[in-house]
Amino acid sequence: MSDTAGTPAGPERPDPAGAPPEPPATYAPGAGSSPTGEGVARRRRRWLRWTAMGAAGLVLVAGGAGWAIYNKLDGNITKDTDAAAELARYDKERPTALVHGAQNILLIGSDTRAGRGNKKYGRDPGTQRSDTTILMHLAADRKSATAVSIPRDVMVDIPRCRQSDGSRTRAQFAQFNWAYEFGGTACTIRTVEKMTKIRVDHHMVVDFAGFKDMVDAVDGVQVCLKQPINDTDAHLKIAAGMQTLSGEQALGYVRARKSIGNGSDTDRMDRQQQFLAALVNKVQSNDVLLNPAKLYPVLDAATSSLTTDPALASLRGLYELVRGMRNIPTEQVQFLTVPRRSYVYDANRDELVEPAADELFTRLRTDAPLQVTRREPETAPRDEQADGAHDGADTYQDPEDDDGSDGYDESADDWSDEKPDDPSQSPSPAPTFRGNTAAGTTCE
Repeated sequence: MSDTAGTPAGPERPDPAGAPPEPPATYAPGAGSSPTGEGVARRRRRWLRWTAMGAAGLVLVAGGAGWAIYNKLDGNITKDTDAAAELARYDKERPTALVHGAQNILLIGSDTRAGRGNKKYGRDPGTQRSDTTILMHLAADRKSATAVSIPRDVMVDIPRCRQSDGSRTRAQFAQFNWAYEFGGTACTIRTVEKMTKIRVDHHMVVDFAGFKDMVDAVDGVQVCLKQPINDTDAHLKIAAGMQTLSGEQALGYVRARKSIGNGSDTDRMDRQQQFLAALVNKVQSNDVLLNPAKLYPVLDAATSSLTTDPALASLRGLYELVRGMRNIPTEQVQFLTVPRRSYVYDANRDELVEPAADELFTRLRTDAPLQVTRREPETAPRDEQADGAHDGADTYQDPEDDDGSDGYDESADDWSDEKPDDPSQSPSPAPTFRGNTAAGTTCE
């Protein structure tokens, strides 16, 4: 039976040995709940526990927000499975990649009036053509990138292509941008590969609205205007000098033909290249890449506007691509146009200038270096300079394999089993083509 019923509890309970009772404990302010410090420790443990729980909550919230943002950006990208299936059907005819690690990406600017914000640029007759097509070559060592504009009016061999209704067109010699109207991205890629013998590894398609959004996302892009622009068709009125263009202004600037320069497609492609160089320079600046508040709108605009091949249709795929480009010096990001001249049978169309065009394609195919300059050609043949024929190459050498042994069988519209070009035998020294870099935008 317990003896606690009539005994006092706590510190006043008599000591069994007869010692006098201890005096009541006193607690100074802030001393804790006991004179031994156990209360202090208990309160510290409680504070640490709540702090840890709060931190864990913040991590979960931040992680959840990050995951939500990732999913949104990842889901923005449109996957082009139709083009992938069509290219797989013709895989045996496609050229072989020669240099491991080098990549070739086809960038297509579509002039479709369908989709968000595009109807105001004209009626939609149910067809679309490639308003701008650029073949971007990334060197295997990722020390340079070369963007080559392909004129939309250049006459090329277009293979048989599958149309949206399932029927197929006939193989024909026609202007380049018809390929996109005939068979979309897959037909354009096959046409580029047939013309250049370069394997296209990836592709991206962007429309008018997407282009504007990306420019606005970086707070505009600065360009140099030699003369003021007043183009009613493009809704463009801008003073001369260094100007920062908004997305709407930028779209009018890169698409206008009649009121800017000499009205030619050549002049327009030059403007497009200079604008893209300025855009690359802006995106590479720390003001964008190191500022999350500015970087997110850029990523959102870029992903929302893109239709890509399945391998690139994810943030991870795009990140791997961009990561390889982030350290390329702007002076090594080069822009140029395929050497071409007026087509002999139609002055409103173009044709490739040989052997300069073949030299350019060989350089890209074998991952060999080349250079660009803004100067007009100086060492090209006089007859070509006189009639404006040499519209791209400054110096070049005759191709080493001009005897038909390039691995392509024209009559069969297919690639043969012959050995492709040997990268070790690429021409040297590096030729120079007319173009510019992304090193900066000035009004020199």
